Amino acid sequence: MLSKNLASSQLVRAGVFGLVALTSVAISTTDAQARRHYRHHQISHHHESSDDDYSPKFSSIIVDGNSGAVLEANSPDGLRHPASLTKMMTLYLLFERLDAGKMKLDTEMPVSEHASDQDPTKLDLRPGQTIRVEDAIKGLITRSANDAAVVIAEAIGGSEDNFARMMTHKAHALGMSRTIYRNASGLPNDEQVTTARDQSILGRALQDRFPRYYRYFSTTAFNFRGHTITGHNHLLGSVEGVDGIKTGYTRASGFNLVTSMHRGNRFLIGVVMGGRSGGSRDATMRSLLAESLDKAATTRTVAAITESSGQGSAASDDSATDARPIMAQAATSEPAAAAQAPVPTPAPRMSVLAQAAAAVPPAQPKSEPAPLTSGVIQTQALANIPGSTEPMKPVRIKTVQVKAGPLKLASAGPSQPAPPVTSAIPAPRPDIAETSSAVVARAETIKSEPSPEAARSDLPPQPPGHGTGNGILGVLPASSLTAGQAVTSPPQQAMASLAPAPQPAPEPATQSSKPHTGWIVQVGALESESEAQARLEAARNGARGLLAKADPFTEPVIAKGDRKLFRARFAGLDRDRAEAVCKALRHSDISCITVKN
Repeated sequence: MLSKNLASSQLVRAGVFGLVALTSVAISTTDAQARRHYRHHQISHHHESSDDDYSPKFSSIIVDGNSGAVLEANSPDGLRHPASLTKMMTLYLLFERLDAGKMKLDTEMPVSEHASDQDPTKLDLRPGQTIRVEDAIKGLITRSANDAAVVIAEAIGGSEDNFARMMTHKAHALGMSRTIYRNASGLPNDEQVTTARDQSILGRALQDRFPRYYRYFSTTAFNFRGHTITGHNHLLGSVEGVDGIKTGYTRASGFNLVTSMHRGNRFLIGVVMGGRSGGSRDATMRSLLAESLDKAATTRTVAAITESSGQGSAASDDSATDARPIMAQAATSEPAAAAQAPVPTPAPRMSVLAQAAAAVPPAQPKSEPAPLTSGVIQTQALANIPGSTEPMKPVRIKTVQVKAGPLKLASAGPSQPAPPVTSAIPAPRPDIAETSSAVVARAETIKSEPSPEAARSDLPPQPPGHGTGNGILGVLPASSLTAGQAVTSPPQQAMASLAPAPQPAPEPATQSSKPHTGWIVQVGALESESEAQARLEAARNGARGLLAKADPFTEPVIAKGDRKLFRARFAGLDRDRAEAVCKALRHSDISCITVKN
């Protein structure tokens, strides 16, 4: 009996202990769930508050690529973080190496541990691997691969830090005076800053300097090691004329975009920085491009963007200390930041010279010829411009007064007074286009003709002994007259045939027999040589500076039925430049073909 009571007592105690244990477990579980729910609520609330407070500074600019004019701007000089727009400069320095022949598209670049450690997005490169230059280019443009950007930086600069200094120096040389780079990818760095205006300069420079490699910016997808990599630029293929170039995003920068659009003869560069989402950024860019298109010029008049050699490298090293205070000011007051923020580099040398020149009293004008204005001369050195280094020299002429009937000019014998010297420039012949290249071409044609008879073959019949024999009527150099000479000319012929004396030119567009080197670009076959000359001039203006160093010439050919045509051609180009010229001319509605010489 006693043993049964003891057993019952033990069972009761065991039941009590079990109940207590179950109760404790239940309480602990409930408490843990409550804590997790509270923490999740707090995190969610924190994110919602952060999204409400998230307001990156907005800026934008639309630049006319033909005239250089700013068509729209909203805080274009406010300091912003570039994010992956940084990779545009990374590619600029890579294209520079490719253009110089120091690297090739199939060059293999090694992947370091530092490169593989970059944060996404990336191509998941591993240390010890290699990647081709062309694959790295496409990886930067489509996926915005940070590991590939560092691979490029180390291949060119030895280290990413050194490459970033090279990037900053190049930016300042291009006129991007408020831009500082601290890495090759655009990953967050408080000291890495730029402006919308500076990014528009870089977008134009990439096209002016590297037309062959710029085409990569239109890549929407490519295959890399068995995977298809797609891009982030949703305006490609959805907006007519858009051909690139780069997107970017970090939390500090917002959603950024640089866009290039060629539609018809118009060329726009747009920059939007600080968008609240990718969709709103794209919609803003579409709207700005549409509003600015009708205001854009249809012919190229602005010079290509070139690099200045006067920028020092010290600015790129010393300016970092001011970057963080500048961004702090920009966060509190945008107008104050734009007015007070120190510019990382000194003022451009040309602007300083212009200010100094404005303070000096004007001097007496100097008799020098006006520069040739074919729309591309600004990109050439002065010494390369025909006639630019030699002042115009007055020519002694015999002035003829023309009356209603035929007039005989008395011979210039010793007993007569010397003819007056005049500085008046005779009017050009009506059948010669009033363009610099056409006049030079006509002068060279006259100089190269073998005989007076051949020179006058395209003129109306004249009395014996009339004219000078060089194709210019009604004006005689005083030194060429001898005693007993007389000239007769009907008034209409004399007035219609006044023309400037021929001036020699080193590179005329003429029917020259000298061999033409390199690839040839043909822009038409016309009925007359004057029409061919006009087509050459139009092609120069429409080629956006790509024909600055080309050799223009016309070439007569016999078509079907003994019909004579004149080919308008440019020589002295390589294959890539010739293809780039034709691409630019097609945007200007000028037909173009390339011919291997």
